[in-house]
Amino acid sequence: MRQSNLPPHRPAAGRRIAGHAQEDHIPDPYQLTQKLSDRTVCRQCGAVYRRGRWQWAPRPEEASDALCSACRRINDKFPAGIVTFHGRFGRQQAEEIARLARHQEEAEKREHPLNRIISIDEGAQGIVIHTTDIHLPRRIGEAGKRAFHGTLDEQFEEGGYFVRVDWRA
Repeated sequence: MRQSNLPPHRPAAGRRIAGHAQEDHIPDPYQLTQKLSDRTVCRQCGAVYRRGRWQWAPRPEEASDALCSACRRINDKFPAGIVTFHGRFGRQQAEEIARLARHQEEAEKREHPLNRIISIDEGAQGIVIHTTDIHLPRRIGEAGKRAFHGTLDEQFEEGGYFVRVDWRA
């Protein structure tokens, strides 16, 4: 049996996410620091906090009210992610892009109630979609790439909880 001159394999420092080594987890500043009661309901969207996470479930009896982090972000108009469909194509296909984005939001929101679209705006640079989390923008961008081709550029804020996804024809 041959022996290798390579040092023994040791796990990389930090976590691996999607095949990339990641530094320590960067928490969402809107995430609550204290644990909520399992009978807490978001007074705005109706999501229920159960077993340590927000879920879509029937309202429990004797529930206490709070605001989930997604509703707080929506109220503050403070997105965690922005997707931009740049150029004239984005403005011409605004309705189709909005429909595609809402479809992705619905699919994501079924399992993750905090992953939502805050707004879809049409501006000089194209269609701009603001979201409450950092995962939905990538999902919307990838769906746009599959539907309209083009290229994607993702930029995660270093040391912060924010992502910008740009689609270009």
